[in-house]
Amino acid sequence: MTKRILVIDDDEDILNILSIIFGDEGYEVIISNTGTTAEEVQLIHPDLVLLDVRIRGFDKTGDQICNELKAMDGTRNLPVILLSAEVDVPILARKSGADGYIRKPFNIDNLVSRVNQILS
Repeated sequence: MTKRILVIDDDEDILNILSIIFGDEGYEVIISNTGTTAEEVQLIHPDLVLLDVRIRGFDKTGDQICNELKAMDGTRNLPVILLSAEVDVPILARKSGADGYIRKPFNIDNLVSRVNQILS
């Protein structure tokens, strides 16, 4: 069964690049350029969420969404990786219960390796 990755980021270029890269890796990629509630994520049933911290035009940050996902029974064990250029992303990841973080700008090979490791 094909693993599903949900990528939430307000940067269209990042969404397009990650969609192509992870599609080539054999994953089903769902992209969202707006924030998504924890309930909406649960309906999508992803195997992994790559989540930007600052999402333009959405009232919650990625770490707040992650915190909500980790508090819900149906998504508590869903792996979430925060993607951010925020200086305090390690702290945000720890406090929100994220399974890790990747700093922007990111190395694509490192990101792919990390995702493959989590989903294997």
